[in-house]
Amino acid sequence: MKLKSNAPAWDTTPPEIWSRWQMRQLRHDLTHRILPYNAHYRRLFEEADLNPLDLRTPADLKHLPFTSKADLNGAADGPREFVLIPDEARIKREPGVILHALLHGPTAARHRIEDEFRPLLMTSTTGRSAEPVPFLFTRQDLHRLDLAGHRIMELGGSRPDWRHANLFPFAPHLAFWQTHHAGMAFGAFMVSTGGGKTLGTDGNLRLLEKVRPEILIGMPTFIYHVLRQAVDEGRHWPQLQRIVLGGEKVATGLRARLLDLASHLGSPAASVISTYGFTEAKMAFPECVVEPGSDASGYHLYPDLGLFEIVHPETGDPVPEGTPGEIVFTPLHARGTVVLRYRTGDIAGGGITWDACPHCGRTCPRLHGPISRVSDIRALSLDKVKGTLVNFNVLEHLLDDLLGVAAWQIELCKRNDDPNDVDEIVVRICPESGIDTSRLEQRVRARFAEGTEVAPNAVTFHDLADLRDRLGVGRLLKEEKILDRRVSSGTAVTTLHPSTS
Repeated sequence: MKLKSNAPAWDTTPPEIWSRWQMRQLRHDLTHRILPYNAHYRRLFEEADLNPLDLRTPADLKHLPFTSKADLNGAADGPREFVLIPDEARIKREPGVILHALLHGPTAARHRIEDEFRPLLMTSTTGRSAEPVPFLFTRQDLHRLDLAGHRIMELGGSRPDWRHANLFPFAPHLAFWQTHHAGMAFGAFMVSTGGGKTLGTDGNLRLLEKVRPEILIGMPTFIYHVLRQAVDEGRHWPQLQRIVLGGEKVATGLRARLLDLASHLGSPAASVISTYGFTEAKMAFPECVVEPGSDASGYHLYPDLGLFEIVHPETGDPVPEGTPGEIVFTPLHARGTVVLRYRTGDIAGGGITWDACPHCGRTCPRLHGPISRVSDIRALSLDKVKGTLVNFNVLEHLLDDLLGVAAWQIELCKRNDDPNDVDEIVVRICPESGIDTSRLEQRVRARFAEGTEVAPNAVTFHDLADLRDRLGVGRLLKEEKILDRRVSSGTAVTTLHPSTS
């Protein structure tokens, strides 16, 4: 099903055109689809005495309340309240439906309604910080997923004759389905391995050896472990052109490691491209290809399919262009599950810019990283009196680019596993072969001192197989680089015992 819209070209239209177009499309969606058929927003507009005509400019969005994951979980009828469920009698009286029936017959008119409203696919949030929330796609939503996927392929410089390997896990997870639809929409060969949980790292390597893909797509940490093992086994993959990452944040250090591994495999010209997506958007947004050594381009957004805002994470007020803030998303043309002004909880370190991309020249808006979580700054006390703040966004990538570290995990636990005792930090390291571990431990401790103002209580060394198992490679959807065992011990006390070393 094609989207019928008067949208300008998404990647070449000047930015001053988009604000008027987006607000006009939002008013249309509200008037003809969301308010008639979405129980949550119909009630919200009635209670707030709001009218779609009140939303004339982006500045008027402040009148529309935010939506959060708490709203999705706390709704009286659950996530179903956010699904567009048409009233059959009402929709059959719509002029467009009547005209379609007269021109093409009642069966065609019924199929048109089903394409727009009947759910065909469900994805789900991962449920790490809250209960998983299902999101429903209709055929119209799947076309939007196709559009987004085709654009990811274009921005990534792919070619239809290239072979693509989808290493995301088989799961009701947006990353897998976005990748699958990207291949279908672009008309390119795509093999899906199911990630490590289905075939294991060895099985993925055997399949990749046979397929010889030009493009690898998957979770950053799993792709890293696959490439690292391929290097350790002496494999030669000179055909690699792109490494496309999604589902997790990608630190600069990890990008450099992946490029180094690709070079060892015989592909020194390979590029790393990161994507930003979230279940509630029902699509993902990519970087474009940049020259080696250049800064990342920022995530290219689709102004015809969604409206992005950047707001202050505490006040909710909009911030100027290029200013850091929380990402807020409103879909356009969406059906199935629809959320408006959704607060993602993600902070864009560089905000949004409408300047033409210096790498590809496109004039669509771009979201600049690093992307971090509002909730990832947690309080940890050095003792019962004096405290400090540890930013988990820093902690999560603290050792990514440390020379001599092949893989790592930081474990937060209670001393002696006693829930009433103080916190401890244990750093588990897989060293590169031939590395002096005593000197490596010194560098690890120095990195902690520079980046966090807290010191680990212990640094332990492990072989790669053991650390992969601890990280959950191939077993978990997202590997546990930061393993917080304090909560599981039955307490939320956050006193951190200072290191004795």
